[in-house]
Amino acid sequence: MLDGLDHHAGDISPYRTFERGEWAALRADTPLTMAPDELEELRGLVTRVSIEEVVAIYLPLSRLLNLYVAAAQALFRETQRFLRDNHHKVPYIVGMAGSVAVGKSTTARILQRLLARWPNHPKVELVTTDGFLLPNAVLEREGLMNRKGFPESYDLPALLRFLSDIKAGRRPARAPVYSHLIYDVTPNQVVEIDRPDILIVEGLNVLQTGRPPRDGKAIPYVSDFFDFSVYLDADETVLLQWYVDRFLTLRGTAFSDPKSYFHRYSKLSDAEAVTTATAIWNRINLLNLHENIQPTRQRADLILKKGESHLVEEVALRKL
Repeated sequence: MLDGLDHHAGDISPYRTFERGEWAALRADTPLTMAPDELEELRGLVTRVSIEEVVAIYLPLSRLLNLYVAAAQALFRETQRFLRDNHHKVPYIVGMAGSVAVGKSTTARILQRLLARWPNHPKVELVTTDGFLLPNAVLEREGLMNRKGFPESYDLPALLRFLSDIKAGRRPARAPVYSHLIYDVTPNQVVEIDRPDILIVEGLNVLQTGRPPRDGKAIPYVSDFFDFSVYLDADETVLLQWYVDRFLTLRGTAFSDPKSYFHRYSKLSDAEAVTTATAIWNRINLLNLHENIQPTRQRADLILKKGESHLVEEVALRKL
């Protein structure tokens, strides 16, 4: 009976699912525009991304997004003619969500580089929502330091204003900058985004919504500004291992800097570091994953399911 229900549910899924080989074949004749040394500078601390992975997964994705962007640009031009309007072009916004340690930053950087090589959208910018976290002083005052990365730890009005400015074509739109060294927003530092063709917005909770108001009044969500969204997925046990691996790597690199917020962890033994990282994961990141991040997975237009080796094993694309 359960098998029948599962089968029926699969039949009415809004997604079309591709195994790795099937998806890779969709690359067609899309040329590889990234050299191995370019990929090396885009890689994260732990995320192992090879040229083969770029060819199999990210080239087909860049081809698909190129089609979507071209269609959106054409629709915009026709709509402008219909409205007899001569306003600026509107950037195409791609949202990217997923757990801590799943590899969002590396994926976003690779996608940014590939998309910028297509002739009809050479200007591709990338913003992470880390910059919109409330400053540590505010989080400490509100008792939210252990909820950092949870929805309530962000300056949501500022993030919504930034995305609204992007869609309105205001130039330049400004986003705050986050320092992973000091684990805080950098005071008086901004990144300027000046009418890109595509903007990639990467963050933990970018696909989250809230309960709709009973009176039907508009409440904007971050995802309302997205034209396409990607969710990076992996099993919890795999995510924990990647988080611990990253923690161990940071212990010998960034944490060793006396200016690092986590400098106190640099002297931990291997066993102590594993215990500490696991405790942080279970207390904060796993809770955030369960409560806020994973429930938004089915809102994405594309889900990339990664296996233990960091390779994407399955791709689910929302049907048009």
